[in-house]
Amino acid sequence: MSKNIETIRHSLSHILAAAVLEMFSEAKLGIGPAIDTGFYYDFDLPRTLIPEDLPILEDKMKKIIKSDGKFEQYNEPKNEAIKFLETAKQPYKVELVEELESEKVSFYKTGDFVDLCKGPHVESISDLRTVGWKLDKIAGAYWKGSEKNKMLQRIYALAFETKDELKKFLDNREEAEKRDHRKIGADLDLFSFHEEGPGFPFWHPKGMVLWNNLLDWWRKEHIEAGYKEIKTPIILSRDLWEESGHWDHYKNNMYFSKIDDRDFAIKPMNCPGGMLLYKEKIHSYREFPLKIAEIGLVHRHELAGVLHGLMRVRAFHQDDAHIFCTEDQIENEVNGIINLIDKMYSRLNLKYHLELSTRPENGSIGSDKDWERAEKALKSALEKRKTKYKLNPGDGAFYGPKIDFHIEDAIGRTWQTGTIQLDFAMPERFNLEYIGENGKQERPVMLHRVIFGSIERFIGILTEHFAGAFPIWLAPIQAIVLPISDKHIEYAKKIFEELQTAGIRIEFDQRNETIGRKIRESEIQKIPYMLIVGDKEIESNKIATRKYGEGDLGQKTIVEITKEILESNNE
Repeated sequence: MSKNIETIRHSLSHILAAAVLEMFSEAKLGIGPAIDTGFYYDFDLPRTLIPEDLPILEDKMKKIIKSDGKFEQYNEPKNEAIKFLETAKQPYKVELVEELESEKVSFYKTGDFVDLCKGPHVESISDLRTVGWKLDKIAGAYWKGSEKNKMLQRIYALAFETKDELKKFLDNREEAEKRDHRKIGADLDLFSFHEEGPGFPFWHPKGMVLWNNLLDWWRKEHIEAGYKEIKTPIILSRDLWEESGHWDHYKNNMYFSKIDDRDFAIKPMNCPGGMLLYKEKIHSYREFPLKIAEIGLVHRHELAGVLHGLMRVRAFHQDDAHIFCTEDQIENEVNGIINLIDKMYSRLNLKYHLELSTRPENGSIGSDKDWERAEKALKSALEKRKTKYKLNPGDGAFYGPKIDFHIEDAIGRTWQTGTIQLDFAMPERFNLEYIGENGKQERPVMLHRVIFGSIERFIGILTEHFAGAFPIWLAPIQAIVLPISDKHIEYAKKIFEELQTAGIRIEFDQRNETIGRKIRESEIQKIPYMLIVGDKEIESNKIATRKYGEGDLGQKTIVEITKEILESNNE
């Protein structure tokens, strides 16, 4: 957030508070900070706000902005500030001042309105006339975020430097709402959520086709890249999680069980299981790099309030892989992972940028020397391949630095998905070894990586990226046969069977409905090909073809359609 826009947003929050006091003279003011898309202000009001109140408040704000007032700062001694706020009957502000260590308290005066604030603000209220802003929504918020305190009413507002920026944001948000994967998932019959399992997705048959298409491709690419797939248990002993270091970092988000009087936990990560498998045999440097992949089911306890469709769940699958190698092989393996991710993202038409995250200030494991080596190795790999990246200090994993992939979707939103993490610490903790070229036992280096990350979340991202109109090779249903009437069913059935035998995922709509309705419903389902059969098609031994997003393609033969769809599978 630029300093200028932060100042604008903070100034507008004061204008909102002044408007609220004009509407409710007994209003008690909370806080009103700037946030990423605007600002909010919390109020203790005599009645509950309704959406119809927002236009009224907007009008009051516009009248204030039309004035020629100034934002004027002045300071008061702490004890005088408290007296002033008590007289003004602003208990929340009194509480804030009492918590201040400074003996001087800063206020800003705007016309008759005075608010506790350290600034900065725009110089003149008239400076706000050209900015783009809009009151957005009403929500509840506990004072200071604590459930022990009173619930206040929060007014959210949008604010940008120009009206054009506001319009662009609103247009993008409207588009994002249309692309909401939860709505599309229901329309396409892909998945659902139920109160009996909050945060645990239920996958429907069509959703499983999409899931399997994605993972079949994932497995094909990984086999070609030299990975071997494993599967480890979802429940492992508490001792293992303490040994790996995950206990200290994830125990508040883990699920637990007791088996034979021993403490167990459902895994939040796949790594420790991979360590146990590595230790099953003695390894040689000749095996390196050893690439082990797992589509592992993990569970993390998320608060109910943050659950959000497939984007934030309590059970999900990670496309983890752990590469065991020598230190000399790090650069080559990092390059190999980046190339594989680039290949897979490119097929999905996903742009991305990279961020290099370094050692966290607190809670990391491993020596200073190992962290220095790891960070230097990742930085060197990126710079030698002349790859642009952003530095993200202090955001590494607790066991090592990482390269994160941030993809950009069709409407410009970014999502962190893939990651490459370099780990010297965990092989040390688990005493992993291999026989080196000199015949002695040596310690391997370990790379953790994912491409999709959470499969569930990645499908949610893809659903919104493609707005449900998945590429033909990925689409749950690739084509649907639509007979115009009952007398065309026999010919339509022949087409259906031939295409199905050719390996095309196809449906057959035999319902006694109008062809217009069948087409509309197929459009809602975003099925790539609609194959329409009537008298003309029977006479010509062809099929009237419609393609989603393109419309009528004219008549085609079964051979032409089969070839077109099967070739699309390789795009």
